[in-house]
Amino acid sequence: MNDRVRNIVIVGGGTAGWLTAGLLGARHKDRGPNGLSITLIESPDVPTVGVGEGTWPTIRKTLARIGLSETNFLVKCGASFKQGSRFDRWVTGSDEDSYLHPFELPVSQNGTDMLRAWQKFAPEKSFAQALCVQSAPGLQNLAPRQRSMPDFVGALNYAYHLDAVKLAEMLRTHVVETLGIIHISDHVTDINGPKDGDIKSVTTRENGDIEGDLFIDCTGHRSLMLGQHYGVDFIDQSHVLFNDRALVTQVPVDETDAIRSETISTAHEAGWIWDIGLTCRRGVGCVYASKYMSDERAEEVLRDYINDKELPVRLLKFQSGHRTHFWHQNCLAIGLSAGFLEPLEASAIVLVELSAEMLAENMPVSRQTMSVEARKFNEIFKYRWARIIEFLKLHYVLSQRTEPYWVDNRKSETIPQRLQDNLDVWTYRPPSQYDFEQNSEVFPASSYQFIVYGMGMKPAIHPTLEPRIQAAIQQQMQNVVKKQRAFAAGLPTNRALLAGLQKQSTQRKSA
Repeated sequence: MNDRVRNIVIVGGGTAGWLTAGLLGARHKDRGPNGLSITLIESPDVPTVGVGEGTWPTIRKTLARIGLSETNFLVKCGASFKQGSRFDRWVTGSDEDSYLHPFELPVSQNGTDMLRAWQKFAPEKSFAQALCVQSAPGLQNLAPRQRSMPDFVGALNYAYHLDAVKLAEMLRTHVVETLGIIHISDHVTDINGPKDGDIKSVTTRENGDIEGDLFIDCTGHRSLMLGQHYGVDFIDQSHVLFNDRALVTQVPVDETDAIRSETISTAHEAGWIWDIGLTCRRGVGCVYASKYMSDERAEEVLRDYINDKELPVRLLKFQSGHRTHFWHQNCLAIGLSAGFLEPLEASAIVLVELSAEMLAENMPVSRQTMSVEARKFNEIFKYRWARIIEFLKLHYVLSQRTEPYWVDNRKSETIPQRLQDNLDVWTYRPPSQYDFEQNSEVFPASSYQFIVYGMGMKPAIHPTLEPRIQAAIQQQMQNVVKKQRAFAAGLPTNRALLAGLQKQSTQRKSA
């Protein structure tokens, strides 16, 4: 292989493959002799797994970088706006048990001062409602932006609920036609190269051998290159995250039905149910641990939730965990080939975004520098996977539910030591930026605050609050209430805004 890295080969399509191709293609647009050649090989035999997906606010920057129109994206992908997650029945299991994890930051980033102010000025409200505009009950069905605003700009922070299959189709068209990515529809049959050296090429059924300098494994759970060819071990995290199955379905909705602004996660006796609202349907899935719940019982739970006995359901089996490392030799795994965690808090797509972005910004010019970039990548993403696992586990360890599944989730041997250490400290002070080393954490300290205080933690902090700071935060909290009222009165509903965009798109096509 020539020392210069010029030919990038992505094996696998779907959300991971096409997002990666889009970010690489947009960052490295030169397709001339000195630029990058980017080829994506997509098997016609492997369908995209799409059940309706939630995203993190980073997706707006990603789609903008790739060059997509937000309006076209929303219409073509049946997408809707997401402003956070709502957790029902996770603490006690009662009907009144509910809390929010909004996408907005609290009014202050000094957690201790903020906690004191909440306890002093608005103890009757939840942590999120007292300190965030986005958590007002009146905003739950509203869009985060006006129709007149520019693409990807909002009055409130937001992400999307989307149809993953339609997103992959839209990305495919855009990156091939606009960014010049080479698309080969073919099935990879062999990986060519020594087990202790670089991959030279992949053999396809119809197009023969396709050579490359850097190969990106987006082959999903099969992990054809990193897992099967190189044998990079998989670290099983099912002793921490118990869930290993999901029964999924799609619930039709009327075009006048309200579209919620949150992913709704409802706990049950041995797991939880996601409920994601799109423009034409709801994606609903019952996530559970097969050790604690049978498939038959899971279907009962799901059908009771959707109140339907006839809709078809599909069983998905998974194992929470990740590879020991993600970049090996000249092969980088992105997406499910790198690992998978239960679909709580929308971590799957954001890991794809972060992986592709880091590669795009640090694309090695030579094979020699590739080894250095690989070491850096592996260090950062080992850290990120570990922090996400801890954050997901946090949702379970503070529960007071008494079913065996929930009791076992609180056992010390199932809790990562770093998380347990933090929980011990957080009984005396709030989660803070000092608990996390990276500048670009997937889940910042405020996300941990929303979970621990949403689930009822009451730390024994020192009561002192300086008068100057007290007055400033009190004013900010009063402004939160004013903004909540103003946004509730001035923002359109999700349904109204998205229906208007659909009508606008239809009129343009017919003009």
